Amino acid sequence: MLAFADQLVDWAALGKVVVAALVAGIGVTAAFSLAVLGATRSVEMRRANRGAEASGFAVLGVLAAAACVGAIVVGIIVMSSK
Repeated sequence: MLAFADQLVDWAALGKVVVAALVAGIGVTAAFSLAVLGATRSVEMRRANRGAEASGFAVLGVLAAAACVGAIVVGIIVMSSK
């Protein structure tokens, strides 16, 4: 049965797709969680009158959110170019 599938399936390309999807899924999930962490901690630090820490967490949140948006844009470009 596997010999028949070898004629129909490009296993190397399929492996690359699986690895890319796994890396992108974990990466985007981590970036989004950092965006949420940065936003919530920034608000908490502002309420505690800790401006420097609040700014640092705000920067973290903005950069992580930008990474998520960038990943979405790259995904749309890749899908539309094929």
